[in-house]
Amino acid sequence: MEDLGQKLRQYIKTGTPAERRIAKYFSEHLNELPFETASSVADRLELSPMTVGRFLRSLGYQGLDGIKVHLRENVTPVTLQLPNVLEQLQKDANEGRPIAGQIAEQVEMLQHIYNLTSQPHWLDAVATILSSSEVFVTAHLSLASLGRHLCDRLAFARDHVQFLDGANGSYIELLGHQSNDALVVIVDSPRFVASRLLARSARRSGYKVLLITSQYTEWAHEFANMTLSLPPLRAGNHENLSAMMALLEFLAVAVIHAAGEEAESRIHRIEELEGMFAHAPLR
Repeated sequence: MEDLGQKLRQYIKTGTPAERRIAKYFSEHLNELPFETASSVADRLELSPMTVGRFLRSLGYQGLDGIKVHLRENVTPVTLQLPNVLEQLQKDANEGRPIAGQIAEQVEMLQHIYNLTSQPHWLDAVATILSSSEVFVTAHLSLASLGRHLCDRLAFARDHVQFLDGANGSYIELLGHQSNDALVVIVDSPRFVASRLLARSARRSGYKVLLITSQYTEWAHEFANMTLSLPPLRAGNHENLSAMMALLEFLAVAVIHAAGEEAESRIHRIEELEGMFAHAPLR
């Protein structure tokens, strides 16, 4: 990769006018080259495709596909890029680019969740999801799609996972009977005003409660057996949607990983059934 960069910098300094334009474009748009063709580059620079092709051959490639292969095989691992990326994001944010600030916040959010995954209560949550006789997931209607997605993902690891949207107004599926070994996962949010009452009612009915909520939910430890907290909200934000999406996905991945061979067998069986029923003919 460095060799390619050196060649481009050399052409920018000493090449013909056309070579300098192509070299400068390549240097500034390396990440976009996989989506380009020699003709599209030529159009952008108002040059002929033959001129672009000739320049590529001077670099040692038979065409743009050669550079694409080179970029794919020599890409710097993301982990090595991160310190420079974060530094650049902070610099751009300080210079008034709001998108840079938002992306930096997302990185901080992922760091919070990563730290959470090594905590005892995270491990307890994963183990309890796997060991409970049944797992119910519930959320406010505005987050119903996230709750259903979590159920779908957990189905790769175990049976008896059900989403409750509360549309019947009673949660009869959950509270119509006592339970000694089932789990309720409550995906909390500011609009889910029934979450506290639901957690308390579930505990009284013998359920274990896993609450996914903000760091400052005062009643969490009173009515939940386990709590996984989201990173703090930034000023001016009312929802922590991206953090919730990430936490639920990583939780599902951890459960599937902990299930081991059983999850592999279930995934294989699910794929077989999808192949059988997905395109079943109408009768």
